Amino acid sequence: MNRSITNAIRHVMDNWLPPAIRDARWFMYPFFYIWFKGKNIKLYMDFKDIAYDLTEEEFTEIYRNIDSLAYDRPTDMNMPSIKYLVENIDKSAKTLLDVGCGRGFLLNYIGEHTNLETTGCDLYDEVATLKKATYKRGTIYKLPFEDNAFDVVTCSHTIEHLRELPGAIAELKRVAKKQLFIVTPCQRYYFYTLDHHLNFYPIAAYLQKEINIKSNVCVNIQGDWVYVGQLNK
Repeated sequence: MNRSITNAIRHVMDNWLPPAIRDARWFMYPFFYIWFKGKNIKLYMDFKDIAYDLTEEEFTEIYRNIDSLAYDRPTDMNMPSIKYLVENIDKSAKTLLDVGCGRGFLLNYIGEHTNLETTGCDLYDEVATLKKATYKRGTIYKLPFEDNAFDVVTCSHTIEHLRELPGAIAELKRVAKKQLFIVTPCQRYYFYTLDHHLNFYPIAAYLQKEINIKSNVCVNIQGDWVYVGQLNK
């Protein structure tokens, strides 16, 4: 089930159902059971309650071991968002880092449609599906790169999961020289969400304030914000 379809379903559930029903455990349980293939349902339903009490190792292991329907699709991004991102990359850029690169779908797409030298960074030991990009394991809270190391930095469907957001945003800006792209859902807060999200951005202003880059554009593309910050260091 691709991202555009799941975004449409989420929009209907989050905006058309009464909150007392939408955020009821009994109502959401079947959705969790299906989405997570019948595994660790209590853990995932209680995730927001326990997330801030976990050690960093415990928190990371939950993400490394998730098996859900989301992992049956090639990417969490919708194609219109990907195309918009690629079309708006600074034409003078030569290098790009994708933080939270996952299985590398975005990096592979960028590699096929640009001449950029690309690098991926995530929590995995390796990403075997990368075609052209180099890969380095690391955490968004302490990226293993020098200041201004990349002309462009992208980070998609990552910041909504983070417990220590200011430090992560500072790291993304530290290693970016020209542009910072952030993609995150346009989503209201509910306790029971199928996505382990801790940060929610129902309006663009929340995201713009969080990232705090003076020159920016933030557009809603099929249920996801695509934020483009111009750094020009």
